[in-house]
Amino acid sequence: MNKPTLLSKTCSALIAALLFVVSASSCSAPRPDSSSIPGGSVAAAQVVTRLVTQQVTQEVTRIVEVPVTVTPTPTLTPTSTPDPNATPSSTLPLAFLPEYTDCRYGPAAYFVYKTSFPAGQQVEVVGRSENADWINIEEVGGWNSCWIPAGQAQLQSGRLEDLPFVETLLPKSEYEFGSPSAIARRNGDEVTVSWEAVFMSADEVQGYLINAYVCQGGQFIHLSVFVGVTYAQNTGTLTATITDEAGCTEPSKAHIVSMGRRGFAEWEKIFWPVR
Repeated sequence: MNKPTLLSKTCSALIAALLFVVSASSCSAPRPDSSSIPGGSVAAAQVVTRLVTQQVTQEVTRIVEVPVTVTPTPTLTPTSTPDPNATPSSTLPLAFLPEYTDCRYGPAAYFVYKTSFPAGQQVEVVGRSENADWINIEEVGGWNSCWIPAGQAQLQSGRLEDLPFVETLLPKSEYEFGSPSAIARRNGDEVTVSWEAVFMSADEVQGYLINAYVCQGGQFIHLSVFVGVTYAQNTGTLTATITDEAGCTEPSKAHIVSMGRRGFAEWEKIFWPVR
């Protein structure tokens, strides 16, 4: 059985009080005609309604306290701190350098010097040059690779021929010299590339590099043609001759760049004559 609410109790008390007042009035004095009292029974009903409404409003506007469940913050599990003395792991092949080794920006002795490795250094092997004469290496766990002759390293696993062929970018020169605009002229299978020397200071001049893709022996091959010059030789018109035969479906192409001792200019396209 449901317990009476506070609202129902209040309404019952008000009705009882009203009935008492009405009954007392009827006993002490003759009941006037409702037609002679303005409002009559209507006024009494309004009083009761108003009182009940006030009580209901008070009950409804009371603040209801709602219990809130607080979820505790989970305790974070501390992460492990890497050991700075641990040997970094590598997914690349490793090589051992038995002697002190200079490392260059490209796979040839004429490329600009980049860094050196001491004797006994272990390095990662990123890849090889096209003819596998040079390998591209970096420190274990490193990223800044450079080139050394393949004979100066001892692979600890795998074969030199199985390394991937890679190409790397040349460092941009900080000095104000550009690359020449070269002209290529064909005479049968021989293409002669000629250009006007670009001024470079005596302590900076090294030469010019032609990067060509041509057809030789029915194969489309890559050639790097270096034209080294001294300060006295870097004058007038310079030339280089490249063999480019028929028999390949790919079109031949070439670019030229000026080389300083501390960097390279921008590559310039050579408009290559068709076969």
